[in-house]
Amino acid sequence: METEKLTELKTGPANGAPEPLEPLIYELGAPGRVGVSLPKTDVPEAELPADLLRADLDLPEVSELDVVRHFVRLSQLNHSIDTGFYPLGSCTMKYNPKLNEDMARLPGFALAHPLQDPTATQGALALMYTLQQWLAEISGMKAVSLQPAAGAQGEFAGILMIRAYHLANGEGHRTKIIVPDSAHGTNPATTAMAGLQVVEIPSDENGDVDLDKLHEVCGDDVAGMMITVPNTLGVFETHIKDIVDAIHGCGGLMYMDGANMNAMLGVAKPADLGFDVMHYNLHKTFSTPHGGGGPGSGPVAAGEKLAPFLPGPVVTVLEEGDDENPPLYGFTMPEQSIGRLKAFWGNFGMMVRAFAYIATYGAQGLRSVTDHAVLNANYIRARLKGVYPMPFDRMCGHEFVCEGHWKDIEGVHALDISKRLMDYGIHPPTNYFPLIVPEALLIEPTETESKEACDRFVEAMLKIAEEARTNPELLHEAPHVTPVGRVDDVLAAKQLVLCCRPIPEHGA
Repeated sequence: METEKLTELKTGPANGAPEPLEPLIYELGAPGRVGVSLPKTDVPEAELPADLLRADLDLPEVSELDVVRHFVRLSQLNHSIDTGFYPLGSCTMKYNPKLNEDMARLPGFALAHPLQDPTATQGALALMYTLQQWLAEISGMKAVSLQPAAGAQGEFAGILMIRAYHLANGEGHRTKIIVPDSAHGTNPATTAMAGLQVVEIPSDENGDVDLDKLHEVCGDDVAGMMITVPNTLGVFETHIKDIVDAIHGCGGLMYMDGANMNAMLGVAKPADLGFDVMHYNLHKTFSTPHGGGGPGSGPVAAGEKLAPFLPGPVVTVLEEGDDENPPLYGFTMPEQSIGRLKAFWGNFGMMVRAFAYIATYGAQGLRSVTDHAVLNANYIRARLKGVYPMPFDRMCGHEFVCEGHWKDIEGVHALDISKRLMDYGIHPPTNYFPLIVPEALLIEPTETESKEACDRFVEAMLKIAEEARTNPELLHEAPHVTPVGRVDDVLAAKQLVLCCRPIPEHGA
């Protein structure tokens, strides 16, 4: 696509045309209108406790059509992976196959209750057991627990396991966790929550861990190290084996933040690199829905040393099957388990989606996921090279970081570029992360985007770079065509407006 062929974007109402008047749902109400008809109850009605009722609850009485139009209109104001490109680096906003959703909605899965007797949920347990085995195989680890309800909880489990391992071996003096400055922000928080001390080490000029600084902090007080592979700068640690050897050499254990595992599927197994424990983000690597607060799933995988410390319960085979009878599955706790991380068995719907994704792709297909994720990222990086400053001029993994400013252009920042991208119908990449890159734009196209989609993103970025030089005010005032313009982020965080009715003091 040629840059000049990009659709011209308006900066205000075109040709003086009036803005569309969309009535508020409250303005459509009239007494007696009903938006939904509930079926007749088949149980005796009961009075609600008085303290649960609000006499002044001011809700509109509207028809079903008005209700539908109201919520459909709201949904159309949102950007989503189903409506447009979403290159949110570090968060892997890739397409969620609808097949996965269909599988998760099968009655036998969707209607299963966690308090059912295990003999009545053998199909669900078989799925969980198989998923555990698959995730163990992909990582090269000995065992997996599906308990953690999010990636952050999965990494918390990993660090608790490392701590428990050292305590069990009479080495409670090991209280330090080494964390690179290119780590995910949750890593130092996890370490602190586990009662351990964070020791940060810098990156070198290539974006790798500074080996000299690492050796300086290695000692008999080190419990382990947390590192993301590829790291958050989007590059694979060149000296990963040296890093692992250094930590193991001083008696520590290696934790791999598996959030970027979609750059390694079928290419490298963390266990083969020397890692002792890791977590997966099912919403990143295996396409379960991401965003909106969850539900998430962060299974944790462990090698020989740490498998006994996995959180539980985990699904195990209680009785082996034969040609006539299937195996009997049930829950057991690992021998030295750190215990439960949540009620019941984990977010089961996410497990079904991940199972469907892996089963559909197969081993060779999962390798192709990584191939295309890495190809797309490097294609975009190569096309933007020379236009946007790039701190690390090397092949990236599934994402890369560039700088959203130029030394010879004053006043243009990463935020301006991101806001302007919204005018082109593209969700902004991650802004100002990783923290060690000034005005960072972390870009991840994922494997599900076509070359045409990548080209459209590139052309928009090139056009914005041109606008930054010729008409920077266009960027400063962006977005121009979205339902909501640029807001004061600080004020918005402090003065939340949670009502759709006009509030005079907010001028809207």
